[in-house]
Amino acid sequence: MIRLLVATRNAHKTREIQHILGSGFSVRDLRAYPQISEIIETGTSFEENAKLKALGVSTKLPGLVIADDSGLEVDALGGAPGIHSARYAGANATDTEKIDKLLEELARVRAKNDSRRARFHCLLALARNGEVLGVFEGTVKGQITQQPRGSHGFGYDPIFVPKGFERTFGELGPAEKNQLSHRARALEKLRTFLVPRSGQ
Repeated sequence: MIRLLVATRNAHKTREIQHILGSGFSVRDLRAYPQISEIIETGTSFEENAKLKALGVSTKLPGLVIADDSGLEVDALGGAPGIHSARYAGANATDTEKIDKLLEELARVRAKNDSRRARFHCLLALARNGEVLGVFEGTVKGQITQQPRGSHGFGYDPIFVPKGFERTFGELGPAEKNQLSHRARALEKLRTFLVPRSGQ
């Protein structure tokens, strides 16, 4: 069993990571450690922010720590919201408020068809004892819908249709989404890195 601590308090994200990695992994997060203060994401890229979080937690708690920074990049908005995806509509905005803001911005620039192309990007950092052991990347391309569809997932899932599909991440069940999502692709690279080393 490989034990991982995720540098997040997002229960949805932790549950998704556990589902993707499966029974050979035990995944927990910072909800059990209220004494660990939130690490401010001051980086200018997904990679910088993921490393900041993984390193920051790994200096305070033992074992393997993973942190991901992920977000949605929309062509018509010049790659926004990007690294600001979680705070796009304000620090405490709900998923619905973030989606509404994004759709309003696309309406403002009159984005249609190809200009609604987007990609979910995930950068995952693995650290232990204040040292980065690896960085793993995953991307999935797709399109932004006109209206939210579906109740699965979280974040921008209800307005993102992955390339080759007609349903949004919000309409796909967890099993389908977890086979093709940006986070799944990054986590598969993490698994490949860790499993041969698990006996050491």
